[in-house]
Amino acid sequence: MDYAPAGGLVEHFSDLDDPRHYNRRHLLVDIVVIAICAVVCGADDWGAVEEFGQARYKWLKGFLSLPHGIPSDDTFRRVFARLDAQQFQERFISWVQDAFEITEGQVIPIDGKTLRRSYDRRIGQDAIHMVSAWATENELVLGQIKVNDKSNEITAIPALLELLDVSGCIVTIDAIGCQKKIAQQIIDQGADYILALKSNQGRVYADAQTLFEDAEAIGYQDCDRCKTVNKDHGRIEIRECWTTAHPEYLQALYKPEQWAGLQSVAKVCAERRFEDKVETETRYYLSSRPGDNAKHLLNAIRTHWHIENRLHWVLDVTFREDDCRLRKGNGAQNFAVLRHIALTLLRQEHTLKRGIKSKRLRAGWDPAYLLKVLSR
Repeated sequence: MDYAPAGGLVEHFSDLDDPRHYNRRHLLVDIVVIAICAVVCGADDWGAVEEFGQARYKWLKGFLSLPHGIPSDDTFRRVFARLDAQQFQERFISWVQDAFEITEGQVIPIDGKTLRRSYDRRIGQDAIHMVSAWATENELVLGQIKVNDKSNEITAIPALLELLDVSGCIVTIDAIGCQKKIAQQIIDQGADYILALKSNQGRVYADAQTLFEDAEAIGYQDCDRCKTVNKDHGRIEIRECWTTAHPEYLQALYKPEQWAGLQSVAKVCAERRFEDKVETETRYYLSSRPGDNAKHLLNAIRTHWHIENRLHWVLDVTFREDDCRLRKGNGAQNFAVLRHIALTLLRQEHTLKRGIKSKRLRAGWDPAYLLKVLSR
């Protein structure tokens, strides 16, 4: 059987454990590949996945077995609800690592997102929360993991990091990930970190404020400074960043031996000017990067928000993730992985200079273009 149009995908997903103990009329690899192709082409639920399969049966038959035709939407629903979610995620991560060369030195933001319609009040099921890692230069999802019930991102982030190769990169995490153990793990995996601080973190945040208040009083003599001004969407954004690596400051306030690799502390003041108002915000960061280049740290800090703008926003608006009502078993979690696979494939196709929505439509209309998307 020639699996060429989706060879890499078939190779990595063909050894998934089949959750069905009987009634295996359809091959599991066929079910998975059809679902991936359908989501690339615009399918946002199992009914649409079946419709795609029926419409493209002859095309799919060219590289899939399909011994009993196209599975029904109920078959897709049952299989993905029972499919081992952790194994499916691990296969996705393995495929990404084999199919794409990760650019060394890039920023890797890690952040969480809630699948809002995945909750089920009747059975007391909370909405699923996924933590993802985004490669900003390559524009692809490196991996994702579900936050366990009754837990939070503090336990999920280390588990996700264990699955990834982030060596040589800069990992950025919001304040919830500003933990000594997470900093140690990032250093142990050969990466650098920039961890945000928030006021609810007590002494660490207060110490950062004190450090820069003292620095301001003497004219920021031991700090590097950078300022940027941007005009966008009818507003002016001004950002100033100060960084310090003064060893006496770090030793007195942060006890570097407790924060693995800590080399600098940063302060960022952001000002947004609108026609009728001005908004200001001050944030603080701990970093294992040197403190003598405020411009570099500010750029990495700003790059962290790519995970919101280029991943989470696209999943909500283009893939309608927040409207998805899948709730049974592992269905919602596994469909989230399908979206990440589809988005990764579409991001890596560069011949069509359009947005993700237009690329999905084109893939659905044009089998030749769909082959280009699947060629990774």
